[in-house]
Amino acid sequence: MNTTIHGINGSVITLSGHTDLAMMEMVLVGKDKLVGEVIGVNADKTTIQVYENTTGLRSGEQVIPTGGPLCATLGPGILDNIFDGIERPLKALEEKSGDFISRGATAPALDEDKQWDVTVTVKVGDTLQAGDIYATCPETPIITHKCMVPPGISGTVTAVQPNGAYRVNDTVVTLTDAAGEQHALSLCQKWPIRTPRPVNKRMYANTPLITGQRVIDTLFPIAKGGTAAIPGGFGTGKTMTQHQLAKWCDADIIIYVGCGERGNEMSQVLEEFSGLIDPKSGRPMTDRTTLIANTSNMPVAAREASIYTGITLAEYYRDMGYHVAIMADSTSRWAEALREISGRLEEMPAEEGFPAYLPSRLSEFYERAGMMETLGGRSGSVTIIGAVSPQGSDFSEPVTQNTKRFTRCFWALDKALAYARHYPAINWMNSYSEYVNDLSDWYSRQVGEDFLDCRSKLAQILQEENKLMEIVKLIGSDVLPDDQKLTLEIARVIRLGFLQQNAFHAEDTCVPMEKQFKMMETILYLYEKCRALINRGMPVSVLKEGNNIFEKIISIKYDVANNQLDKFDQYKQDIDTFYDNIMEKNG
Repeated sequence: MNTTIHGINGSVITLSGHTDLAMMEMVLVGKDKLVGEVIGVNADKTTIQVYENTTGLRSGEQVIPTGGPLCATLGPGILDNIFDGIERPLKALEEKSGDFISRGATAPALDEDKQWDVTVTVKVGDTLQAGDIYATCPETPIITHKCMVPPGISGTVTAVQPNGAYRVNDTVVTLTDAAGEQHALSLCQKWPIRTPRPVNKRMYANTPLITGQRVIDTLFPIAKGGTAAIPGGFGTGKTMTQHQLAKWCDADIIIYVGCGERGNEMSQVLEEFSGLIDPKSGRPMTDRTTLIANTSNMPVAAREASIYTGITLAEYYRDMGYHVAIMADSTSRWAEALREISGRLEEMPAEEGFPAYLPSRLSEFYERAGMMETLGGRSGSVTIIGAVSPQGSDFSEPVTQNTKRFTRCFWALDKALAYARHYPAINWMNSYSEYVNDLSDWYSRQVGEDFLDCRSKLAQILQEENKLMEIVKLIGSDVLPDDQKLTLEIARVIRLGFLQQNAFHAEDTCVPMEKQFKMMETILYLYEKCRALINRGMPVSVLKEGNNIFEKIISIKYDVANNQLDKFDQYKQDIDTFYDNIMEKNG
């Protein structure tokens, strides 16, 4: 068997002649033992994708097979950690090689010397199936790690260690299967990153992922186990929007994948998250967060793996029964890595040079989201929110268009809104959510029976404004009748007072559903009262005189604290007073 390097083309190397290497097998390349993966096998040639810088690699150096695929190590120690695209812990690598990762640098994914306070939950004689929990340990102060029987293994417990301190590779339970083979179960397991972890069944996604962002929660909601795309050009706030979602959404665990993003953006994530306090637990946000950093100056091939590493970690915690949200920033950089590797393989390019298999790769990724019943009978979810970076804000390019095919939420970011300092810069005319009907029962039960009715009225006003603005651009607003002028004024209140949100304001950065509902009701109550005045012949100019009620309603988002919702009654009284005063003066 020939396992010597024949050709080197950037991150792609080839071996000539027959090899016994299997497709997708992980290999170690050259004297530095660079991590690689077999991506092509035929009678004459074997092609390997290397996840590290191949500078200095020579023809004739050896390739060492490992006998298995590229796997993620799953166990306690994943949370409150930062990895690169192939799950190497960056803190450990920094201690070994300094600020920049040296070629061939290795470190175990999980700290093998750290001891965990383990509680064994089974006894000798118990029968265990795949997915059953046999031990627990506090991974962070707010997340309990549940050690599960790996898929494909079942049997009877024949040996159990006492509760106490154990390392990740220490055996705590011994399982004997029906064939008499013994399986030593430690605190960790390995799983191939490109293979979805098995589940019992996919469940109906009928619970929203509450983000605290009004434009999302009210107009374009996403379900737990759902998929969403955030497309937007440079400077429209993709990363900022994902930061907000990661900070405030009600998922139990956040996996943040920085795929080909600038290093300064990832360092910003690190700085922000380390100083942020989780509102539910009062603990640092890092206690429920994992970061996978594969920045733009890291090897391109590892970008391709980083997405799969992130989703595998997410599925692992889902199997424990947690709700996980994964932020992929950005899938365009991942697609660019596919394009570069495809070019080096001399594959036939499709649209804009992307490989023909781009749609299938995107679908494979997004299909791993969902609300699931796990092998152990628990329910958990993986929600995928992927940023897309179309060049020149051109949403017709292949990555955006193919992402639209496989996601049910589309939060289109608008350059004009971003430049006007309107954040989140989600364009309410180009965005959509297909989860509204699925979540309608939840909204009616948990928030209010009129919630969806208010939402549709709000959306209708914004649509009318969009039509009227075409006329205003041509001939100005003065020629419009008063009822249409009122529509424009109320739409301005909705835009500034409801859709626009201040991430740096303590009360406005994250807003509970109850307050969002009451804000909608108040705006629509003002609209009804103003429309009644217009029908009585009052011009809009009269409505805007004196104590400007419109500006008062806009400032609700700042003036009413999230825990003082009884103040909304006063605003309705103020609107009634405003109505009575107008009628008294002009009636």
